[in-house]
Amino acid sequence: MREKNDQKMIFGKTSSRPGSTLKALLTKAELHQQAEQLVLAAIPDELADGTRFVSCSNGELVLATDNASKATRLRFRQHEVMESLRQHELFRFVWKVKIKVSPLRFRARPAMKSTPLSKENARLLKEEAGHTKDKALREVLEKLAGHVQD
Repeated sequence: MREKNDQKMIFGKTSSRPGSTLKALLTKAELHQQAEQLVLAAIPDELADGTRFVSCSNGELVLATDNASKATRLRFRQHEVMESLRQHELFRFVWKVKIKVSPLRFRARPAMKSTPLSKENARLLKEEAGHTKDKALREVLEKLAGHVQD
């Protein structure tokens, strides 16, 4: 019978030969990718989007998600996720799930779309400029009214 430390060895295998650092890193990356695919398959579909596998060591599975509400829902369903993962060799000793919130660094903003000034609004601006006593404000309103698009 294997002990819980066997899991640490599966995820922590490194080669001691000189010059094999790159190969060891690539092997670790492939193992991490396979583990992430297994974890994402065990997570319910509505929670899998925006959730990432971070690590698994000493029986503790660490996941990261992009918002707190998704993290809470994952915590409520952690036992069914662990039960599903324990069927795989890599995760048979998982006994704890730690869920972190890691928001996206930035979101792509849509390009600003300026709406052209209508003739009716330009007419109203000119009318308001005619009723204004302040000379500077009147000039600004007339200049804005001149930005009408045909």
